[in-house]
Amino acid sequence: MALSLIADIGGTNARFALTSGKDILAQKEYKCASFPTLTDAAQAFLKEHDAHGAPRIGVFAVAGPVTDDQIDLTNFTWKFSCKDVKEKLNLSYLEVFNDFKAVAMGIVHVESAHIKTIYDAPVQKTKPIGIVGPGTGLGTACLIYDRQKYIAVEGEGGHVTMPARTQREFDIFKQLLQKYSHISAERVCSGKGIENLYQAICTLDSVAPEMDINAEIISERGIKNSCAVCREVMELLCIFLGRVTGNLALTLKAHGGMYIAGGIPPKLGDYFFQSRFVEEYTSKGRMSDLVKSIPVYMVQHPSIAMLGLRHRADELAKTL
Repeated sequence: MALSLIADIGGTNARFALTSGKDILAQKEYKCASFPTLTDAAQAFLKEHDAHGAPRIGVFAVAGPVTDDQIDLTNFTWKFSCKDVKEKLNLSYLEVFNDFKAVAMGIVHVESAHIKTIYDAPVQKTKPIGIVGPGTGLGTACLIYDRQKYIAVEGEGGHVTMPARTQREFDIFKQLLQKYSHISAERVCSGKGIENLYQAICTLDSVAPEMDINAEIISERGIKNSCAVCREVMELLCIFLGRVTGNLALTLKAHGGMYIAGGIPPKLGDYFFQSRFVEEYTSKGRMSDLVKSIPVYMVQHPSIAMLGLRHRADELAKTL
């Protein structure tokens, strides 16, 4: 069977693997910042694992919108032409789509051992499924049943306008408007969002921010309750994620279930399950009962997007 090169390109990390069928022959993760271009990163991976041979098929997922040949990552500097990458990597076929479409594809194949229930309710088979996930940015996607199988549909729901519900949230958003012209969900519900919230709260409360602090440190201190600002940041992160998840659940009437993916939630452990996520998720006024009928699950697979890419590459290898 023809070799395939699959890649999950995020705002921080680039993950590559060589596959044959559903088998992974080699895989490696790189920091995007270590390479000037996507092509350079891919060529470094292929050179390191050239003993397996040259791939014919490429299936790439990227953290950004895919509308034509030109791709511009939302949270990193890489820009590329799909046609150019295909030629430079000597691929016969290259398919590129949004990273959360790959996550959605993975949801179809993930084993139950990698799924944990956040909010329990009956699943209605063949009904729409929604996926939300905070990592470096905030991704969304959905799965729609076409009478035979689920079809993954990518979206850019991380960039919808984030609603504020309390005076404190309004004050924080007002502060963020000095930096951004639009407060999207991603601006306050992602790795970058954690850092945005920290800076805004420090300014509002006249607290001197630490210069080298980052999302990982803020998260750790917030969970341990060792810093008042960090604690509020993490409380708001879970509230905002619950709000966004509930909004997508309503939009889709996602009785097939809502899935929380992304790199951040699994790392929060018990803190997440004890947070106000579910309270905010189900707080939808006249539609609260509807949302309460839609279950929510956490994806704890170590690389759900790569799982989706692997299955897509296998499909293509059988048909091309």
